[in-house]
Amino acid sequence: MKTGLLRWIGLAAGILISLAGAARADDAGQWSKIRIATEGAYAPWNYMSADGKPVGYEIDLAQELCRRMKAECEIVAQDWDGMLPALNAGKFDAIIASMSVTPERQKVASFSVPYAKAPNAFMMMKDSPLVAELGPRVDYSLKKDPEGAKKAIEAMAPALKGRVLAVQGSSTAATFATAELKDKVEIREYKTTEEHNLDLVAGRVDLVMGNITMLKAAMKQPDLANATLGGPTFIEGVLGSGTANVAMRKDDTALKAKFDAAIHEVNADGFNRELTEKWFGVDITPRD
Repeated sequence: MKTGLLRWIGLAAGILISLAGAARADDAGQWSKIRIATEGAYAPWNYMSADGKPVGYEIDLAQELCRRMKAECEIVAQDWDGMLPALNAGKFDAIIASMSVTPERQKVASFSVPYAKAPNAFMMMKDSPLVAELGPRVDYSLKKDPEGAKKAIEAMAPALKGRVLAVQGSSTAATFATAELKDKVEIREYKTTEEHNLDLVAGRVDLVMGNITMLKAAMKQPDLANATLGGPTFIEGVLGSGTANVAMRKDDTALKAKFDAAIHEVNADGFNRELTEKWFGVDITPRD
């Protein structure tokens, strides 16, 4: 589930901390202080307010998880493509940034139980012929229905020929595009989702692939008022679990247990459902 941020350079002073300090649990291993990294450029999951503060669904969720874990938490900014290396370098303790679980990521990090689940989709301008050519939304799981997903991908090929597809670099959408679409469409990677959305409006790319919640939020912006979703959606397989999970270092088992317990609580008592409905207009809490 998704994404770099150059504009963060001038806003980092508005965040509570810098990335320079070493991550740590307290001496008793109770994790009373936790540093959490987010991207700040993936609305409405996480983004920067006009006054330079991180806001969004995951910021609200992180604050509630910390309250339930009885921990003092600080939110830090980190470019998407450097998150896992920075985590393992000790610059922070956890990542809450719409990060899905993939086999490659599991090699270098541990993940909590999921707190959200949503597929990847395609966005294009309403006047694009792709709207009709790709057809209405049909959901496919690369894990549960690989043959159906393969047929859907092949059916897209004629419409994608000669087109340019935008994805955020180092995202699961980029992984999917490289694995499944590289011989069907020109793939262009961007540092942030904001950058590829601007190129979609400008006509420099034909369609964008990303997490459906991010795309729906983007379409609420004035410059994307004439954008729409079209074609199939995909989840699991090379897209990872299709869920958003907290990432931690592999040896921080006590911290994982704390996050797991707090996430189970917010999923069970309805807090997370209300939060996802507030930010996305739909309940995307995990059900399996």
